[in-house]
Parts: sequence; structure tokens; C-alpha cells
Amino acid sequence: MSNIINYFVDQYKFSSYTPAHMANTKSAIKRIRRISKQTVVNKARKSRYKTALKKMNLLIESKKKADALKFLPKLNSELMKIAKTGIIKKQNASRNVSRITKKISTI
Repeated sequence: MSNIINYFVDQYKFSSYTPAHMANTKSAIKRIRRISKQTVVNKARKSRYKTALKKMNLLIESKKKADALKFLPKLNSELMKIAKTGIIKKQNASRNVSRITKKISTI
């Protein structure tokens, strides 16, 4: 078991990961550059959506119905923006909003 090779790439050391022997055409090299930039954008968007969900769940757990109802349109907007860009599916966003609305109504 000591012969295991670690293929982990340190994201802080290498800001844009380029595979050694993959891209050998100009267009493929450009695509790798574009994909690495888009990955950063998508991670930021996904992080915003997860943070919004966590904030809403915190409001529900602390039984703050008025604050939760006030934050619901913002959460819905955030989820639909993420769904529009294709990071999550529209049905997933709708399901999340529906479940959260149901939770708020039970408070």
C-alpha cells in the first residue's frame, strides 16, 4: 500500500490547473483556460446559493417566522438565478423553495 501515488493538485499553489499531456492544439489550450475561469465563477455562485440556504435554515431552526418570510423572496431569487445559469436544475430550485415554504408554514 505504500506505492499509492497522490494525484491531488494544491489549488493554492496552482491557480489554474493545466494537464501536462492533454491539450496539444491551440483551441484546446484556450478551452482549458476558459474552463478554469468558468469553474471559479461557478464555485462562487454555488457558494452564494448554499450560504442563502444555510441562512434560511438557521432562521427556521430559531423559529423566526417573520424574518424567514422576509428572506424568502431573496432566497427564491438567488435559487432561480443559479438555476438559470445551469449550476443546479430548475426543478431542484423549485423543490428547495417548496420545502422551505412548507417548513416556514409549520413554524
